Amino acid sequence: MEISQEKIKYKRISNRKNLLNFNNKKDPTFLKKSIFPLPWAIWPYEAKILIILVGIWSILGLFILGSSSWWVASKEMGNWAYFLKKQIIWTIPGLGFFYLVINTKIRDLLKFSRFIFYFLFFLIFLTNISGITVNGSSRWLLLGNLRLQPSELIKPFLILECSNLFAHWNLIKNDKKLSSIISYGFLILLILKQPNLSTASLTGILFWVMGLCGGVRLSSLCSFASLGFITGCISILNNEYQKLRVSSFIDPWKDQQGNGFQLVQSLLAIGSGGLFGQGFGLSIQKLQYLPFMYTDFIFAIFAEEFGLLGCTLFLGFLTVFSYISLRIALKCRNNYTKLVAIGCGVFLTSQSIMHIAVATGSMPTTGLPLPFISYGGNSLIASFFIAGMLVRCALESTGLIGMISTRKTLN
Repeated sequence: MEISQEKIKYKRISNRKNLLNFNNKKDPTFLKKSIFPLPWAIWPYEAKILIILVGIWSILGLFILGSSSWWVASKEMGNWAYFLKKQIIWTIPGLGFFYLVINTKIRDLLKFSRFIFYFLFFLIFLTNISGITVNGSSRWLLLGNLRLQPSELIKPFLILECSNLFAHWNLIKNDKKLSSIISYGFLILLILKQPNLSTASLTGILFWVMGLCGGVRLSSLCSFASLGFITGCISILNNEYQKLRVSSFIDPWKDQQGNGFQLVQSLLAIGSGGLFGQGFGLSIQKLQYLPFMYTDFIFAIFAEEFGLLGCTLFLGFLTVFSYISLRIALKCRNNYTKLVAIGCGVFLTSQSIMHIAVATGSMPTTGLPLPFISYGGNSLIASFFIAGMLVRCALESTGLIGMISTRKTLN
């Protein structure tokens, strides 16, 4: 039964390749006419929908950022479009990476990811020694006028390295498993020390989900989750900065002019949005009542301007994005691309949900950007890179590119 299904799958791949070869012979410039590895006409519908969703997400992000930042930009920078212009400038290299990744084989990305991963690992280590401290956290390195946030830039390579580890988990020797787990655990500790509890939690979620999909025993995963929870609690107890955020999360109204100010103002913004919102550009809280209105709490401004209806549509958008990501993962033809697709979908959707949870008071206040929407070049480039990997996985699921040569016979 399995052999017959493999024959059917093989015939489908052969038919697609024959069609592609026929088009090439009929028109030698068939592939050259496309700027992508496959002509748009033969893209799988998941890839088409995904690239449209990414386009909508990024364009929507520019509009929301422009609306949420114009007042503070006018007052502090003397130019209402200051943050919007910088975000557009960062969008250009982001789109460049997006295009580059789409045209690069996942196998090639997996090969060189380790070098970049450990280089960024080292930069995260440096942030704990000589990083720039902003609002109690040392997450940035200053290179001239450029501020790098290695904990954001490392995210795509985390996905690739987890895929390298978990794709054939049962075939890896125990000493390599142990060394990999220790290195990833050390990475989480370095991120916690910045302190950056949100990114550390997101990294832990990624490891857990990809490990589950890679065949790691559930008992082992539960042990790792328990250890991570205990480590997070210790970090909160040892950092007054995090302890105050947790206490203000439990009852923000107790100190609404102090530690609970951010969350109270965020909830006021969301509540004042009502059903249909105040209207685009008409938020009151962005008039410097709500701190970090264009970064960590940009969803609150979106909720105030577009109301419950807009928030519901955005959550529906994330649901569609998650569904398409899952379909791509299910159609992938090997464990590596399958895990890369899962990791990309988990990262973008989980980070969005955690950002929304912070803005709505569902979890303690943390500095986690909303992908493609919050201001920040490091986050924007990482988001485009991850989205590009997801599109590439969809293209390789067709069997026309990025595949090892298919056998001509099946035994």
